[in-house]
Amino acid sequence: MPKMKAALFVSPHQIRVEEVEIPSPGPDEVIVKVECCGICGTDYHILEGDFISPYPIAGGHEFSGTVYEVGEGVDEWTPGERVAVDPSVYCGSCVHCRNHRWNHCKRWNAIGVTMNGAFAEYVRVPAKNLYRLPEGISFEEGALIEPLSCVAYALNRIQPKFGERALIFGGGPMGLMLLMALKTSGTSEVVLVDIAEKKLETAKRLGADAVYHGGESLESRLESRYPDGFDLVVDATGIPAVIEGMFRFAGPGARLLQFGVAPSDARISVNPFDIYHKDWQYVGSMALMFNFYQALWMIEQKRVNVGALVTKKIGLESFADYMREKKPPEDIKVLVCPGL
Repeated sequence: MPKMKAALFVSPHQIRVEEVEIPSPGPDEVIVKVECCGICGTDYHILEGDFISPYPIAGGHEFSGTVYEVGEGVDEWTPGERVAVDPSVYCGSCVHCRNHRWNHCKRWNAIGVTMNGAFAEYVRVPAKNLYRLPEGISFEEGALIEPLSCVAYALNRIQPKFGERALIFGGGPMGLMLLMALKTSGTSEVVLVDIAEKKLETAKRLGADAVYHGGESLESRLESRYPDGFDLVVDATGIPAVIEGMFRFAGPGARLLQFGVAPSDARISVNPFDIYHKDWQYVGSMALMFNFYQALWMIEQKRVNVGALVTKKIGLESFADYMREKKPPEDIKVLVCPGL
């Protein structure tokens, strides 16, 4: 059997590149030759052993590539076509799937999370999860359709309204995507808070109307300019202390979005009277739910510049070392490209 290279999480804190067999497609499946795959915070959780992934597993769920081989019953795809892949795999028959809550499927799986993913030269995927890449979208941009799809789902959840003011905590890749997406959604002003100057500089470059360095005086600094608070307040950090603090900046009738992934055992303290008295809505946003076309179209029409987030591309051989080391502060989005 022909071989390929794959970066495997073999156990918590252990990752190595191995030669394994190239997978064969089953009925209604396709083998994709991977071009680019983004490193996500989830991949670090898998490496640390604090996620739902089995071991050993090839991670990688944000990816693009070309169709390499098709399985029995696949007649809408041919080898060589450029594609992006939705990693979410739903059963379609449980109570949540049948009630249009696909992302809460009782038998939910995800390529690169519970199934072998795209930190490899080739990956097996359901044919129904493929999306054609228009010629105007690069493989680098194609790999970022998945995270932008998560942003699309989040915005569908909170429904930004024309002229509203938004405040985002966290200037990582997802916070910056949320920034760009909110800027296209009718908001009058988007403000971003972080503690890293480079992230604040990037946020300004990508269209933030104002940026603030987090710290003890943040509340007074924001209140002096925004005394009535914000209509939308977003956490993109997952840090419990930040989440607890963001309620201070919500104005009457605000929607607060929990986008960042906090530890499963984290707890925060919130005043229930404030929720009642200020008409707040505190909304969660779990992954995505058939939002690939929304994200793809926004990238194709250059409404959201995901390519601006890519700061480094590395090969598979370098991936293991990169994951073991502390992420450099100048890196925003790093892509693993097996061809390098």
